[in-house]
This record gives sequence, C-alpha cells and structure tokens, in this order.
Amino acid sequence: MRMLFVAGGSSGVIFSIIPLAQAARHAGHEVLMAGPENMMPTITSAGIPGVAVTSRDMLETLFDEAGNRRVIPADLHERYLFNGRQFGRYASWCLEGLLPLADRWRPDVVVGGALAFAAPVVARYAGVPYVKHAVDMGEPRTIDLAAAAELAPDLRRLGFHDMPWSDLFVDICPPSLRETDAPPAELMRYVPYSTKGPVEPWMYTKGRRTRLLVSAGNRVTPDYFDILGGLVDKVGRLDVELLVMAPEKAAGHLGRLPDNVRVGWVPLDVVAPTCDVVMSHAGGTTVLGTMHYGVPQVLVPYLPYARGFTERLCAYGAAKMVPPEEDSPENITQACKEVLENPAYRQRARDIAAEMAGLPTPARTLAAVERLVV
Repeated sequence: MRMLFVAGGSSGVIFSIIPLAQAARHAGHEVLMAGPENMMPTITSAGIPGVAVTSRDMLETLFDEAGNRRVIPADLHERYLFNGRQFGRYASWCLEGLLPLADRWRPDVVVGGALAFAAPVVARYAGVPYVKHAVDMGEPRTIDLAAAAELAPDLRRLGFHDMPWSDLFVDICPPSLRETDAPPAELMRYVPYSTKGPVEPWMYTKGRRTRLLVSAGNRVTPDYFDILGGLVDKVGRLDVELLVMAPEKAAGHLGRLPDNVRVGWVPLDVVAPTCDVVMSHAGGTTVLGTMHYGVPQVLVPYLPYARGFTERLCAYGAAKMVPPEEDSPENITQACKEVLENPAYRQRARDIAAEMAGLPTPARTLAAVERLVV
C-alpha cells in the first residue's frame, strides 16, 4: 500500500505524525512524507522519504503580496481566524507540488496532520481515503473554518464544493483530556519524538538536585531574552538544576551562567524522565511529551490555540498555568515552586501517563488505516 503523509510547516507539527509513518514503513508499506523544503531535514532524519512540495516558508504567511507584515489581531476570536487563514494560505502553496505528486505516485491513502489543510484536498483529488492525524490535544474549530475560506479558490478550481471530511480521525489526546464534544476517533498512544544528536550522560542521569526543565520553544526572540534571563536569575538562586531548551545563541544573551544552569539543545524524550517539573510555552509536542513521562508542568500558553488544552490539563490537576500577560520571572518561579512542593501535581501527571500507556500503539492503529483501503 502507498501511504502519503502530508506534514505541516514546522517541526512541532511533524513530530506527532512521525511514529505512524515509521510504523507504516516497518509494516512494509511504501511511504512518502510531503512537506516544505525547509522541513526536509526533519523528515528525512526520521528515516522517512521526504518530498518537498513548496519552497516557501510558513513564516511567509505573515506577509502580504507587497511584503508588508500583516497585523496580528489582539481579539482571540479574530486571532483564530487569522491563524486559520495562515494555514489555508500555506496549504494552497503546498497544493502546487502535491497535486502533481499525486498524479505521478498515485497514493492509496493520504494521512495529514490536523493543521495540514492540503491533505484532505489532495486526498479527494486522488480519490482515496483521508486520515486526519491530531498533532496535539485539539485546536479551535474556527481555525478549520477560516482555512477552508482561504482555500475556497483552490476548491472551486478543482470542482469541490466544500472541504473534504476525514474518513478516519487518529487522536493522540488521552480520553480524560479530550473535549466533551470531541469527534469520534481512533485513539493512539503518543510516542515522543525530537530532533536527534549525541546523548550525553547528564541528559539521562539525574543528580541530587531537583531538576527543572524550561522549554523556550519559538519564544526565543529578543523580547524573550529578558524573561529567560530573569528566570535563570530567580531559579538559579534555588537549590535546583535548571535546563533551558533553546538555541545555543541564547546562552550568549544570558551572560555568565551559574554552575547549576545549562542552556542549549536538550532532547526532551531523553531528559524528561529525569525531570521534576517542566515549564514551557505550551507547545503541543512539548506538553504531550512531558505528559508521556508523568512529569508535572508549568505552562504559559503564548499561542492562543494552546489555551484550551492548557486549561484542561490544569483542571485535571497535572499542571499550573501562568497567563502570558503575567509571565514575569517571579510568577513563573512561584508556580514552579508550587508544583514542586505539592505532590498532588506529580500524582495526577502519573495518572495521565498511565492512561496514555494503555492506548493502542502506532502499529496497532495502522490496522485501522489499512482497513480503509480495499
């Protein structure tokens, strides 16, 4: 069987779909993963054949045709619409390479990340089943509607009257954290994945100190260095080991660091099991990867779509939220102390990890995809 996986425009939304693609290859299926040119190293380093379908970068969606930066709305609803149109615009660029690929390779099924809106379009174009694959714990549906509106000219050109529905939805969110009105789904265990590099002993070995991991994510911009610097200063005074996942350049901006602070590349799937708490920007793969290992979290949901699942995880008792407008080093440090000192956070995090471990593996979930192809 030929399985075409369609990836989104950043590594964060690719990591989640890699385990199922790897399972398909291990089962003997022919697999290709289509995505943007700048994401080919991420895809191919996972042992998956990658096909670049656009040379354009996801960040280009922030600019109009004249090169002017679009104004990001402050209103939450308008921000969802803005983001949806971004994803729709990007999907339109991807279709330029995806449609010819479908003509030449003729897939039997298309699997697309939830935010890769070109996937359902190319599946209908090829006349094959479409599998929607979650990339985190759920996005506002307003994003889907706005993406469909942006893709309207492409849909009309192809003779489609609406966005195609999925034939199967693979969800990686554990049942206890799914939205009450979540659609029916084939539930699958989330398997953590991250960029690879040489693993050093300190990454998988915990010392006597409490270990606190900070994932800076895409927030490592000039305006965020002050927050990181303040956090390092505040937490550095505690008897903890502080690890900061960030580009190496961040260390230079933070100046001389205490002995108990490390800044740089940190493989989450190796380090997370050794941590006592993980503080992050609430990126989907970071949150899910941390949940997988039963580690409590402190979350600052900078991206609007992350607010919903952040609140659900906090209501469950496995995390503490710091609103973005209150993300001072003092507030973040206080939240970390609360999570560390209250064992209930750790217990609830372990409960979630146990629930995730009981879900079907990607290899078992693959069987549901195979049944779509007759």
